[in-house]
Amino acid sequence: MSNKNIVAIGGGGFGRSLGDLIIERYIVSLTNKERPKICFIPTASGDNNQYKLNFYRAFGKLNCLTTHLDFFSRTCDLEEKILSQDIIYVGGGNTKSMLAVWRDWNFDIVLQKAYNSGIIMSGVSAGAICWFEKGITDSYSESLEIINCLGFLKGIACPHFDEEEEREPYVNKLLIEAKIKSCICIEGYSALHVCGENNFKTVNFGINKNSYELFFENNKILKKLF
Repeated sequence: MSNKNIVAIGGGGFGRSLGDLIIERYIVSLTNKERPKICFIPTASGDNNQYKLNFYRAFGKLNCLTTHLDFFSRTCDLEEKILSQDIIYVGGGNTKSMLAVWRDWNFDIVLQKAYNSGIIMSGVSAGAICWFEKGITDSYSESLEIINCLGFLKGIACPHFDEEEEREPYVNKLLIEAKIKSCICIEGYSALHVCGENNFKTVNFGINKNSYELFFENNKILKKLF
């Protein structure tokens, strides 16, 4: 396995339920450590306290050494905090606002160092699409939009693909009008595990949930399953 790993979750996980923790267990297993260190980054939710509490409850059950990083109270030394972790988990919320805060703190550079060093990157929704070149976000109240993300992975990603009814027609329209060449779509209760930069694997933690690439060819929307 490559020492670079990203697990991008389309929807679900501890933010919704503290039940079986299937995807959380999967992420933890990638470290091959008995007590991995994991840092939760809830920037997209405005450092929501309940979200942080759910994180501690979930990963505490999985024998992890847990911590979190706030940007809306006094902020610690970012490199020292992040580069000492085994796993980074980014929560959902407003992707555009999250990225703006990160860039103002040069946190995107810190995350790139962490990723290059082999620290596992993971997250849900905003925390899933942020790793790609671009993401389809509902950060704006009026409509879905494509925004520039961190660019650790190539392509455009869309979470919640089967959970929010406006997403599929929006992506299809972009493809048909040739505004994008393809889109990586991640359904709720599924995750896309990217090992290195080109090895894609779907992790299903719901019922028949998938992730796939959509593209437009010969006047048809085609789907390539991961």
